[in-house]
Amino acid sequence: MNEKKVECVLTGTVVSSNRDKTITVLIERKVRHPIYKKYIKRSTKVHAHDDKNECICGDLVRVVEAKPFSKTKHWSLLEVVERLVSVD
Repeated sequence: MNEKKVECVLTGTVVSSNRDKTITVLIERKVRHPIYKKYIKRSTKVHAHDDKNECICGDLVRVVEAKPFSKTKHWSLLEVVERLVSVD
């Protein structure tokens, strides 16, 4: 039984980081309409575990599927791809 488990890794934008050790990530994808053949944007929001509270709204992050942390949180922060640059 030496089967490798395939990890699901997604990239998205942080839209909320108000809760302790939790971020909400918006993941957008394009799907093709079956009849009209036009590409449509579809989006999904997932809750991810941010152990160090390092993300802020607007960051581009990569999340990986993990064991359930709570009722709605089944993803974990893998890395911050791009930080939001704030202009002061």
